[in-house]
Amino acid sequence: MKELKDYVTTIPDFPKEGILFRDITTVIEDPDGFRMAVDGLVDMLKDVDFDIVVGSESRGFVFGAPVAYKMGKGFALVRKKGKLPRETISESYELEYGNATLEIHTDSIKKGQRVAIVDDLIATGGTTGAAIKLIERLGGKVVKICFVMELAGLEGRKALEGYDVGSLIVYEGK
Repeated sequence: MKELKDYVTTIPDFPKEGILFRDITTVIEDPDGFRMAVDGLVDMLKDVDFDIVVGSESRGFVFGAPVAYKMGKGFALVRKKGKLPRETISESYELEYGNATLEIHTDSIKKGQRVAIVDDLIATGGTTGAAIKLIERLGGKVVKICFVMELAGLEGRKALEGYDVGSLIVYEGK
């Protein structure tokens, strides 16, 4: 029987020499792999008391929306700056080579709501850290953060210290 990591394609030397790129698109493209990932995330949340799932653009949408659906919860979007049509708040954060800004609608999270964040990958933790700040500024409480994959060598968990973080697959390297 295949494991979830068997559906991930590893591409050496991409985007630069020495990097092992973990391609999650092969998980999504395969119905068994995609089902296994979504079911694994649902299982990670089965005993968690939460009100809404939040996913970051773009693969957080791919995994977060079916998790929310299967668990009978709503789904809120965190998007790149300028992509949401209603009133938003924004949070900027640092990338390896520059900065980025994420936004959320001001009415997506209600004060006191318990939030589960679902995304495809934790690397440095920057994107998820920015999403947490947005959620907390709106009065939400992040109660669980779930990833399909984790690149442990980039130490993203340190950026999310104090939060309950889980990953279905952990790669020790970068």
